[in-house]
Amino acid sequence: MVVEMKENGNAAAVAAGAEKHRIVVKRGQPTLVPPAEPTPTGEQYYLSNLDQNIAVIVQTVYCYKAKVAGDEDDGNKQADDAAVVLRDALARVLVQYHPLAGRLGISQEMKLTARVPPVISFDHHEFAEIPDISNTAALYGTQDLLYRSFCFDPDRLERVRSLALAGGELESCTTFEALSGLVWRARTRALGLAPSQRTKLLFAVDGRRRFEPPLPKGYFGNGIVLTNAIATADELLSAPVSRPAALVQGAVRMVTDEYMRSAVDYFEATRARPSLASTLLITTWSRLAFHGADFGWGEPVMSGPVTLPEKEVILFLAHGEERKSINVLLGLPATAMDAFQELMDEI
Repeated sequence: MVVEMKENGNAAAVAAGAEKHRIVVKRGQPTLVPPAEPTPTGEQYYLSNLDQNIAVIVQTVYCYKAKVAGDEDDGNKQADDAAVVLRDALARVLVQYHPLAGRLGISQEMKLTARVPPVISFDHHEFAEIPDISNTAALYGTQDLLYRSFCFDPDRLERVRSLALAGGELESCTTFEALSGLVWRARTRALGLAPSQRTKLLFAVDGRRRFEPPLPKGYFGNGIVLTNAIATADELLSAPVSRPAALVQGAVRMVTDEYMRSAVDYFEATRARPSLASTLLITTWSRLAFHGADFGWGEPVMSGPVTLPEKEVILFLAHGEERKSINVLLGLPATAMDAFQELMDEI
């Protein structure tokens, strides 16, 4: 079934013959949920400014199999009350993850602090504001924003990697590098960007194993940093997929211990936020176990984001029982989405 979502979140097209169901949700006052059992007190878990630099809330939805007539009754009537189940599940989880039930404070001790004075040894173009000379703002302002999901099964992912390696620019590449390069290039073409339009790709890299020395065991904060690649539309579109894939690979390899420390120093010195102007931000959720979120009803039959936090964001989501496929979820103006669909159909 293909479901196309408009910007207001209403389904624009569903499979023929699908029944419509109305769900009524009553929103009450927020409730404080404490851990179900006593937890350690007085412990401190230190964070860095990386936890302030990247802060985006993405709403998700989980669908569980409902009880139907004839199902065996386990005697737990409270299981029918979703609010009770969720509160109970959260309370039990907070016993194991008790720092999440704590409070945030400011301390100068044992933080992953910026250097004094700051040593900014990279340009950090992830913060750069790129002028929109292609006037894509007008395109977004006059057309519906449509959301579609494109599934890449293992065979299709291997074809994408083959495309990335065919140009001769890369000796090897990961699935992420190849797929990111393909999507960046296709989105650039679909939006009809001017040849001289500079476009930026942003994505997060896990830096926990890249710090020297490694982050201490039990470190509870963010260990990721944003990296970037910048190219003109002409550079992306006049070359094969291997070119953007190589730029992605270069952005991955740029993230070293010194790059991450420079990013911490840069943010501490400027308090700048990454700019999304003329930018594509790819977020990878393919390794997050949303499919295993059991709140009390077993594993979900379906889960995923409600919508995307910004029009510049694309999500890579794991798909299939073995989680070997990737769903690419993005939003584009209607005409651009049609063009992007045609490009994906060629893969």
